[in-house]
Amino acid sequence: MKKGNVTAFLLVGLAVLLVVSGLFLRSTNFKNESTGEAASNFSSAVQSSSSSSIQTDNGLVISSSRKADSMKTKWIDPIPQELEEIPAAYKTPMENGGRLEDLHYHTWESDTYDQKTTPLNKRAVVYVPAAALNEGTSAGSQADSKQSSFDVFFAMHGGWSNETTILGTPENPDEFKNILDHLIAEKKMKPMIIVCPTYNNLSNEDSADYSLAIRLTAQFPRELVDDLLPAVVNTYPTYAKSDQPADLKAARDHFGYGGFSMGSVSTWRVFMNALEYFSVFLPSSGNAGMNGSMMAKAVRAQNIQPNEFFVFGMTGTKDFAAQAFVSQLQSMVDQPDTFVYTNDGLSGNVALRVADGHAHDHHSMIQYLYNGLKWIGQGDLIEDTSVFTKDTMVSQVLHDPAFKGFSRMLFPVDPGYMSGTTLGELDFAWYSEIDPDKTVEILNSMKEAVLSRQTIFYDIYTDAEKRRNPDLENTGLFFFKGMPDNKAAFVSAGGGFAYVAAMHDSFPACLELSKMGYNAFSVIYRPGAQTACEDLSRAIAFVFEHADELQVDPYDYSLWGGSAGGRMSAWVSEMGTAAFGARPCPKPAADIIQYTGLRDVSRDDVPTYMIVGTNDSIAYYHTMEKRTANLRKLGIDAQCRVVPALRHGFGLGTGTAGEGWIEDAVKFWQEHMKN
Repeated sequence: MKKGNVTAFLLVGLAVLLVVSGLFLRSTNFKNESTGEAASNFSSAVQSSSSSSIQTDNGLVISSSRKADSMKTKWIDPIPQELEEIPAAYKTPMENGGRLEDLHYHTWESDTYDQKTTPLNKRAVVYVPAAALNEGTSAGSQADSKQSSFDVFFAMHGGWSNETTILGTPENPDEFKNILDHLIAEKKMKPMIIVCPTYNNLSNEDSADYSLAIRLTAQFPRELVDDLLPAVVNTYPTYAKSDQPADLKAARDHFGYGGFSMGSVSTWRVFMNALEYFSVFLPSSGNAGMNGSMMAKAVRAQNIQPNEFFVFGMTGTKDFAAQAFVSQLQSMVDQPDTFVYTNDGLSGNVALRVADGHAHDHHSMIQYLYNGLKWIGQGDLIEDTSVFTKDTMVSQVLHDPAFKGFSRMLFPVDPGYMSGTTLGELDFAWYSEIDPDKTVEILNSMKEAVLSRQTIFYDIYTDAEKRRNPDLENTGLFFFKGMPDNKAAFVSAGGGFAYVAAMHDSFPACLELSKMGYNAFSVIYRPGAQTACEDLSRAIAFVFEHADELQVDPYDYSLWGGSAGGRMSAWVSEMGTAAFGARPCPKPAADIIQYTGLRDVSRDDVPTYMIVGTNDSIAYYHTMEKRTANLRKLGIDAQCRVVPALRHGFGLGTGTAGEGWIEDAVKFWQEHMKN
């Protein structure tokens, strides 16, 4: 890349790129990770993710009409509040690092691509992490890699550049190759495959012609999805099962795209035309002249939901393209049904950071790419074996990489029903006897399971179903594994059908059941009586369908529930899973119901064990005693234990007169097992 000419090149397109905008950003420190000292000033584009206007000291504003916390996404990795300076040591070569390779692939001349009259043989420079290499091999493959699958990020160059600009060549690597090696070696980023392609067509000088580059970046998405992406998948170990479009789209959560300057223009073009194939985007200092309405329409046309992509943009205060770049992000956020600005990255789908003093140059490009890849690559790093304590912040748990993708469901999705900032301070609406020690034990056992490579969370709905109904995103099963091929228990927490109090009302029982050798599933469901029963029924059907994979005996299972969860168990037991839209499954051997004031009985009910406290002002104990008697009149075995002085929602009842009830309930279940 002719670094000295990049600014001159982009000035040619300045009139096209610049859009009037009043955007300047509040300065914060650019953190030097190696020393902890402030190396230079950086800017943070926001104040609070809950505000409707993100105001900065210098007067530049991104206004959002929709709060970020109104939309949860798959990504729970926090956006860095301060972009980090690349440590100087990272720029030096290291032993046993990754390798650069040339990937040659066949494509077609861009202007006549549809006619396919002029074949081209193009090259991309690929960084292959050490984890994907074995001694003596060339390009990594599924057969010879040490790790089965790797995420792939495509990094596109800007003007006056080509595929060697960012990484260099295998014979002469650029320092960014060393930076990637150090990031991975120090576990600051998971091993990823980085692909540096080019939109250059017939000549390496194409990118020096502004109008030609604009046209080529608009046409590149066809080449990308039809030729380059399949070549990558066929050469390296990725998450795609094959190079067919359906399999490439199915792996989109593991493909990302980004670029600087004209590479950023390319990024927007890929977003508009290939969002079905990519989920994360890192544009920087490049505006494609698109308005938010056009981009929202493109998202809808590709049948992608707002919580299924993320855009993390970066630019600099001395960058002549900054105003137009931020204006484009603003126009996106002005379409709140599709784009929602976020400060922390835990909700919403558009984020921005602006570097104070950074211009439109190679140095800034590398800084942005470093910070963006580090953010993308932090999520699956689960080598952190630190344990939780009662002093651990709830936010720390939500950000823990071990729980990536489902951490929001560890606690009520609607935080209005929970209080407390640390695990020791947690409190839940309508519940009593909350045990902080048990909360800590649960989370540490979950993390230990993840560190030992166990799957602890399962989706019960397909991605297609979630796209049709986004409410299904906050459903699933937490699996507390017992003995292989042992019986299963489904535990549904209460919460008045307004929220799911799993941390206190289902996780503790699941943990204890797993200690007894049973395979316990905590059901995370949609609030609402009907939808809750639908989700419980689907969960039961899911376990029956995947029993061999889960190593579970699904027959003679039991349904457990407290409060609203108890009603779910009783209703599904009585009416069956098919009544709630799931495949027909056998009835449970027993229901275990806590503090639930349900009155109705039916000959279709199953043996039921109940427990309640005398001081329960929500589920009266005499109501449960009466239901027990009515079940017995129908010839259905039923027991009701009434515990003096206990209030509603006591959970395991640790340290109370009710402690140990779970052992009695298991005995009742065992008595009604047929096999």
